[in-house]
Amino acid sequence: MEPFHKMNRTAKGYLSEEPGAVTPHAGICGNESQQWLIYPTAVKSANNTEASVAESMERRGEAKGNAMQHGTRRTQSRGSVSPALDRIRKIAKAKRKERFTALLHHVTPELLETSCYALKRDAAPGIDGLTWQAYEADLKANLANLHSRIQSGVYRALPSRRKMIPKPSGGERPLGIASLEDKIAQRALAEVLNAIYEMDFEGFSYGFRPHRSQHDALDALAVAITNTKVNWILDADIRAFFDTVSHEWLMRFLELRIGDRRVLRLIRKWLRAGIMDGTTFSATTQGTPQGSVISPLLSNVYLHYVFDLWANQWRRRHAHGNVVIVRYADDSVVGFEHERDATKFLSELRERLERFVLQVHSEKTRIVEFGRYAAERRERRGLGKPETFTFLGFVHICGTSSNGKYLLLRRTRRDRLRATLRSIKERIRRRMHDPIPDIGRWLQSIVRGYFAYHAIPTNYSSLSAFRHHLIAIWRKTLRHRSQRDGSTWKRMYGLAARWLPEPRITHPWPHERFAVTHPRWKPGARIGLAGICAGGA
Repeated sequence: MEPFHKMNRTAKGYLSEEPGAVTPHAGICGNESQQWLIYPTAVKSANNTEASVAESMERRGEAKGNAMQHGTRRTQSRGSVSPALDRIRKIAKAKRKERFTALLHHVTPELLETSCYALKRDAAPGIDGLTWQAYEADLKANLANLHSRIQSGVYRALPSRRKMIPKPSGGERPLGIASLEDKIAQRALAEVLNAIYEMDFEGFSYGFRPHRSQHDALDALAVAITNTKVNWILDADIRAFFDTVSHEWLMRFLELRIGDRRVLRLIRKWLRAGIMDGTTFSATTQGTPQGSVISPLLSNVYLHYVFDLWANQWRRRHAHGNVVIVRYADDSVVGFEHERDATKFLSELRERLERFVLQVHSEKTRIVEFGRYAAERRERRGLGKPETFTFLGFVHICGTSSNGKYLLLRRTRRDRLRATLRSIKERIRRRMHDPIPDIGRWLQSIVRGYFAYHAIPTNYSSLSAFRHHLIAIWRKTLRHRSQRDGSTWKRMYGLAARWLPEPRITHPWPHERFAVTHPRWKPGARIGLAGICAGGA
């Protein structure tokens, strides 16, 4: 029996007249609330048509990947696979200039539940004081209420609670702690928007993106410096980026891809929610609060249009030599073959950022001579060793291997190492009188976490220094417990051998992991010079 179709003919997306066929636009670029299909009970022929009438047949569930199916059953990890979002990804990839006019209906109760379980259980509450455990006690009802308010438009964003956290380099950074329901809604909407923007973002953008990490950015940069013609490095930083993002420009950028006014209105509510500093309310007319769940995505969208597209175009049109780019959030490293390209790029970058209400951080932005032949060239000119630069917590140094060949050395920043040890020292003082096994297990988790990030090749000495200073702090703390404490170095080394992991390099060499994550990249190919930091495209 042919299915009966009823749909909104005025919508941009439409349904095919063929049974079971759905065009990619259905429910995405049109108004899905007015588009629906009615499938009557399927009928099959009886075995003996003369003896009986046709009997009803039990309906089958939708096939995997059916366009009208919004989601599949959650896995044990509470992850959710959404064919609807996969359909959005395909359209976003195929049509780079398509505006999506119906997106909010993808924020379903199931997606809100998945977002809720993805949040940290012990995170600090917002101004409402609502904790994750209290909200989870009646989760179904709470999420149903939240979903109803979001879809009806009566949802109201609460101001973020301001908390100042110390910076490793000194000073403090303002952190905005959103309320629990704001976090859930933001994470759910970010999941939907990621399906679009992950198809748009450039390959050299690594910050706060799914399946990308700091080490992916570090690997791309190391491979670019080692395997391509990079002689000069521009270490660029944007001054107070998250505090100076223009709301007007951000919304204009979002409107290039998002045509759903309800989604834009929801984002505008979060941007204008304000900040509560104690009992003082401050309106937010610019910036995105750090600590907000959706803030990283919005910042990536902003920098995609302000920096990424422009830098990629500049590289193709104006560069006289090789140019490689790696960006992680507001920190960018650009490698050049020629110094004149680096100087011109920085000059035009300043003008570009000022046009969009941003400024280059003059103290943290500089051009340094770097690369395979930097030491040799500087020696001929009577200069000292090549300068270093920092990126994602590591100092990058021009060095040599045991056989005298060029080797990029990466060491943990000393100020970050000192700041970490200082923080541990303050915390261990408060646990001074805890049993030694309890302190040992606590320090063990800290060392493992520290090594998980910093245990990269050429950084063994920094790992050893961290562990040695940690043992010294532990010994000093134990000796303060009592005047008769006999915590000798021999005893401390025994405790360290029992509780503290030995320093060990756990990350592979950059070119090995990069070859796995970018299998299409070829070091000898000309397009590979640009493709190294562009996702291997």
